[in-house]
Amino acid sequence: MSATPPLVRVRVWDLPTRVFHWALALCLVGLIVTGNVGGDAMVLHFRLGHAVLALLLFRLAWGFVGGRWSRFRSFIYGPRALINDIRSRTNSSGRIGHSPAGALSVFAMLAFIAAQVVSGLFSDDEIAFSGPLSHLASNAFVSLATGYHTEIGKLIVLALVLLHLLAIAFYTWRRHRLVSAMVHGDKELTPTTPASRDDALTRLGALLLLLICAGVSYFISRLASPL
Repeated sequence: MSATPPLVRVRVWDLPTRVFHWALALCLVGLIVTGNVGGDAMVLHFRLGHAVLALLLFRLAWGFVGGRWSRFRSFIYGPRALINDIRSRTNSSGRIGHSPAGALSVFAMLAFIAAQVVSGLFSDDEIAFSGPLSHLASNAFVSLATGYHTEIGKLIVLALVLLHLLAIAFYTWRRHRLVSAMVHGDKELTPTTPASRDDALTRLGALLLLLICAGVSYFISRLASPL
């Protein structure tokens, strides 16, 4: 009977993925606070919204060209895998990247945050602030986008964030080091586990990609109707 090979630290989450994760978290906190404060804080709210747009565009692209375990294809699962994971028939802690339930959470967060950003681009409070694309849509569409952004979408994102935090607390209680792995990027795995590429060239490419995405977001912000 062969002995179990010793575990080694393997790079799972590359630096660009980790920076995206924490930058998005900070931006969401800022958006929630400024959105509830209102008034002059809405100026910062809009800027944070465009920052989130840039981050989402980056993550979309990084999901195809990023590190091995950050690519979407590494955490796309079928319904059976998801059901088994929820029923704990499989050991999620033994998975390298996202578990099926974790992957569903990631896709849901990205989709609804994107919906919140897009609806914000078309929103208009009819007082002092309007999204940069609101003048390009019909009044009916702007009203629909505004209602979704300020009521339905906000609650959905808040609920998903709360579920995300509860899941982290649960897995931390189960001694799964999810948070620390998203800080330093490594997990203790078998030596044969393929690692994500995370060298200087990869990080430079990610920086250039982020700058392009920021440029796209800035371009959209300049489409606002002149006063």
